[in-house]
Amino acid sequence: MPIVHANGIDLYYETRGTGEPVLLIHGLGSSTRDWSPQIDALSKQFTVVAFDVRGHGRSSKPRGRYTVPLFTEDTIALIRELSLGPVHVVGISMGGMIAFQLAVTAPELVRSLVIVNSGPAMLVRTFAERMMIVSRIAIVRLMGMRKMGEVLAARLLPKPEHDALRAAFIERWAGNDSRAYLSSLKALVNWSVADRLAGIGCPVLVLTADHDYTPVAAKEAYLRHLRHGELAVIPDTRHFMTVEAPEAVNAVLTAFLARHRNHVGTGGTLSR
Repeated sequence: MPIVHANGIDLYYETRGTGEPVLLIHGLGSSTRDWSPQIDALSKQFTVVAFDVRGHGRSSKPRGRYTVPLFTEDTIALIRELSLGPVHVVGISMGGMIAFQLAVTAPELVRSLVIVNSGPAMLVRTFAERMMIVSRIAIVRLMGMRKMGEVLAARLLPKPEHDALRAAFIERWAGNDSRAYLSSLKALVNWSVADRLAGIGCPVLVLTADHDYTPVAAKEAYLRHLRHGELAVIPDTRHFMTVEAPEAVNAVLTAFLARHRNHVGTGGTLSR
């Protein structure tokens, strides 16, 4: 099992293909397994590296407080331990937040960014936003991770033709460590790098579903603060569109990454 010891913990990772490195960062409650359609497609042209974030999958699940900057420190250590140099970074949901943090913390490590159904902040201000967090915590504590998976699967994969995807989603969520999941959820609350977007110098693709948790207009709003940002919308999809509509997502990803081959991080090429 490929493990790298980085930032004091063990991180599970997978790598496939040849070419410029593309780092895939999954979302909350997910793992490398949910990137399978993207690994298959992107590895035809790139070296694809996917890893399990702290608290997820086959990586360490230490006790203590988790934060987005801590997830990012893990990611930086992984990039350096694997000698990846500046990488193209693709992050979905929580992974998009880690990607944004990486771009502002260590811009020399980032060739380009793809932010999938995510944003540069998760500020909990309204009653509805607070209830979303409280309800997830309550479901996990009272009914367990399988129930949380069932609730989310019904929202994210609602069509009759999604039956098999829903079943796989629920099984994978049931395998999550509830303590680590809740620590990861709390890590996202009130995190923000929204005031640092103008400093991101690399190309950024904001890739969104038209039925994501947050509307397309919310992505358009923060996109205006990026120097080299562009937007792509996948119609009739939801938050988990990398699994729901992999062909459409992969086509957009491949085209963007191909256009930005040979782009170096804003700090130049990394030497270990």
